[in-house]
Amino acid sequence: MAAGQPHLSIQMSDWNTNGVPSRQQSSPDLAGRGGSILTFHNICYHVKMKTGFLCCQKPADKEVLRDVNGIMRPGLNAILGPTGSGKSSLLDILAARKDPRGLSGDILINGAPQPVNFKCTSGYVVQDDVVMGTLTVRENLKFSAALRLPKSVKEQEKNERVNQVIKELGLTKVADSKVGTEFTRGVSGGERKRTSIGMELITDPAILFLDEPTTGLDASTANAVLLLLKRMAKQGKTIIFSIHQPRYSIFRLFDNLTLLAAGRMLYHGPAQHAIQYFQSIGYECEPYNNPADFFLDIINGDSTAVAMSKADETDTADNTEEHSACAKTLAERLAEKYSSSTYYQETKAVLENIYLGNNKQTKPIFQQITYANSFLHQLKWVSKRTFKNLVGNPQASIAQVCVTAVLGLVVGAIFFGLEENSTGLQNRVGAMFFLTTNQCFSSISAVELFIVEKKIFIHEYISGYYRTSAYFISKLLADLIPMRTIPSIIFTCIVYFMLGLKPTVEAFFIMMFTLMLMSYTATSMALAIGAGQNVFTVANLLITIVFVFMTIFSGLLVNLTSIVSWLAWLKYFSIPRYGMAALQINELTGLNFCASGNNTNLISNKNYRQTSQLLCTGDEYLKTQGIDASSWGLWQNHLALACMTVIFLTITYLKLHFMKKFS
Repeated sequence: MAAGQPHLSIQMSDWNTNGVPSRQQSSPDLAGRGGSILTFHNICYHVKMKTGFLCCQKPADKEVLRDVNGIMRPGLNAILGPTGSGKSSLLDILAARKDPRGLSGDILINGAPQPVNFKCTSGYVVQDDVVMGTLTVRENLKFSAALRLPKSVKEQEKNERVNQVIKELGLTKVADSKVGTEFTRGVSGGERKRTSIGMELITDPAILFLDEPTTGLDASTANAVLLLLKRMAKQGKTIIFSIHQPRYSIFRLFDNLTLLAAGRMLYHGPAQHAIQYFQSIGYECEPYNNPADFFLDIINGDSTAVAMSKADETDTADNTEEHSACAKTLAERLAEKYSSSTYYQETKAVLENIYLGNNKQTKPIFQQITYANSFLHQLKWVSKRTFKNLVGNPQASIAQVCVTAVLGLVVGAIFFGLEENSTGLQNRVGAMFFLTTNQCFSSISAVELFIVEKKIFIHEYISGYYRTSAYFISKLLADLIPMRTIPSIIFTCIVYFMLGLKPTVEAFFIMMFTLMLMSYTATSMALAIGAGQNVFTVANLLITIVFVFMTIFSGLLVNLTSIVSWLAWLKYFSIPRYGMAALQINELTGLNFCASGNNTNLISNKNYRQTSQLLCTGDEYLKTQGIDASSWGLWQNHLALACMTVIFLTITYLKLHFMKKFS
């Protein structure tokens, strides 16, 4: 930066007696107190929305932010405003986490264009804590260090960094305690929030963003979190956060305040002089009133809490109803007063000097994501965390194994000791129908695999923890192997021998392989439907409906050869059909159901066999069902299931990859 450029930092002594800033002294030091300074120039943001119902919806353009300018320097920079004011949108834009479509304006870091990978080098703490509850505080921080610090940093140095962050955040006593989930008790809310902050501090970012850091915390805990941020700010770190309605003990910690309403800037400057500024335009804060509440009262037009200037009283007398009913109109008038103030004009002049000193184009682009480590390193650590999460939350896995064992015993008891007669044929087919149906519906639990951790995945992906492929493969390894393979093995071992199915080793393992393959295919379809969904109930309903229709075309409830041609094609999309066909080929081929003593007379009575259509062999039954009983017919069904698995997993990955990851 050229020498003689005005200093960005506005000291409290720069304010005159009228509550507006006096002329600032120039300084060649753009970095202020040694931290990074972020400036934003003419930020405007529009989003496309649809109004109306269903087919009558019409596109509409909503203005979220309009001509917002400002400076965020080292210290506590608070963005304050009522719900819908645009404070969260401004925070996301400054942090490069907002979809740039509809965005205009420029953001500079220390006078230079915002790096394209800024979201990966800065810190961002989301409103809802996205830490793995089944892991300890130390394990969560080590996960962040392993993936966000480059591989060139030695393991010992990473551990030292983790210990340093734990000490700085006052988490030493709970460092080896689990964070906690909705099922298991863990650390307190404040300690959980500090853990979220710690995961971002691992990389020691110059700028830290926080979205509503006091949400869900009691007053004392919220105050403790802000005191922590204040200590960090005094060390030269630039901290920018949105907040709704802080108590006074929190407000007095702010160094800089940005006040928004209806997407317009009403004030931007030292927080402790905001009251003086509003007093200079005719609004006086009542004694012992919380300044944050006072500002919101002004925005909402609450005349009982403010004393309006004479000019405003005149405007109100001309149109009292409009003034009291339209808060947005009041916000626009306040924004106009701010834009005409000496303070805004001088801030604007500083911003223009900085912008003119930037020779590069800074048009909004889709920000890039860079990774500190290789794919294999990411896969190792994400898989390690996934398995730890599985072990640390055993309720689901243990319950599924127990249910599988109990269900296998029940099925074995119902169909126990199948005989080779007409009844045995019916029971065999019924048992196989139940096995295939059970494999499908037991896979519905996989729907929530990507729904429960959606917020964690999006945050960590944007922050550059790992690639989508590393996360996707790790989740498959953690779900398909323990949650689908093991129950299928247990189910086969129990049911096969209790039912007395074909006593050959080959047939036993073919049945086990078929059930496993069916479980993989059904699970893959559940993942394809659940990926990208926000509501578990909707995804669960969709997968249930699909499985119900697939069951109709499984080959038991209706003879597939009798279905009309314009509906017959649906059978090719039925997972139970392929699984049941493979099981029937494996079990029924070569069996004779008319050889027992009970059927001797039926065999000798040829006329009776013709009239009753009694099927003596399994091959005859398979033929009536339109099933190819050859060995190729068996593996053809396996191949179909394998292809469907690959297709569904590909769809799942593509949905995760192209999922909207920006707000």
